Amino acid sequence: MRSDDADEVDARLGARLAELRTEHGYSLGELADRSGVSRSTLSRAERAEISPTASLLNRLCAVYGRTMSQLLSEVEAEPAPVVRTADQPVWQDQASGFVRRSVSPPHAALRGELVEGRLTADADIAYDRPPVAGLEQHIWVLEGVLDVTAQDTEHHLGAGDCLRMRVWGPTRFRCADPDGVRYLLAVVRP
Repeated sequence: MRSDDADEVDARLGARLAELRTEHGYSLGELADRSGVSRSTLSRAERAEISPTASLLNRLCAVYGRTMSQLLSEVEAEPAPVVRTADQPVWQDQASGFVRRSVSPPHAALRGELVEGRLTADADIAYDRPPVAGLEQHIWVLEGVLDVTAQDTEHHLGAGDCLRMRVWGPTRFRCADPDGVRYLLAVVRP
């Protein structure tokens, strides 16, 4: 069962997605063509009838030229200079087993942010494009094992390992640990 807070975030996210589409002058059909997401799914996400997956949000972020964190920050409360653990926004993609905690939310005056990611055992998330071409990412595995594929190169990361990269094409994150994986993702916009 979803909490009222999760439903409220989905409602604000849906409204923001509809605003972005309007700001860019796209019809549902045009956005569907640009993103590769069906018109019906886009419509349902905008009306908060579904909770969008990480993959769907990534496709929309690519069209709108923003990171997922930027998009989610637009529907979350204004970030404070100090973000206490209890106040760090958490978003979950139940379909893929991905949990995302915005440790250091994006801010208009800053290019970087920190995200804690958790994947359940056997979780596998593929992004067909970066939300922003040339996005700099640093992935530091805190617990477990993570396989990351970028630019056709697979990286097997264990606890303490850090992968540094710029994202230009498809990426894939796979949990290679039966107990799940927890990692820190530092994102720096170009």
